[in-house]
Amino acid sequence: MDPTRTVPEHPEAGTAPQNGADTPVHYDIHVYYNGACPVCRSEIHHYRKVARRHGVDGIAWTDITTEAGLLSPWGVDDDAIVRRLHVVDGEGRLLAGVDGFIEIWKRLPRYGWLARLSSVRWIKPLADVLYDRVLAAALYRWNKAKGRVPPPPAPTAV
Repeated sequence: MDPTRTVPEHPEAGTAPQNGADTPVHYDIHVYYNGACPVCRSEIHHYRKVARRHGVDGIAWTDITTEAGLLSPWGVDDDAIVRRLHVVDGEGRLLAGVDGFIEIWKRLPRYGWLARLSSVRWIKPLADVLYDRVLAAALYRWNKAKGRVPPPPAPTAV
């Protein structure tokens, strides 16, 4: 899968309603993570805390276990979404894995160096392999064995 697929016609790309209000709030990025995974949840909690502490706005955080089909407009099914971190940027591009982390790190104080390092031409492919084939794969297998890969929730009525 291309980690930067774009679906510009998706109406929610880069926006989300605020507390049920009709007026959408613009987000620079929208992060989709597996809240059933204790490692994933802990890491995202850390990033959220850093963002809050430093007044970083523009990042929406969504636990993908709360609703089915969240990334179906990008062709990502519910099983694939629990396997890796996904980020949708303000232009509607879907970024997965290391590309998603880079987008988060670019916005957080003290993480810019990690975003730049992970983007270096010869480091990026290594980081992709390490994340996709080792870390994310091992976490997925571990969570599945522990029953923490939830069945997709029932689709919400529209």
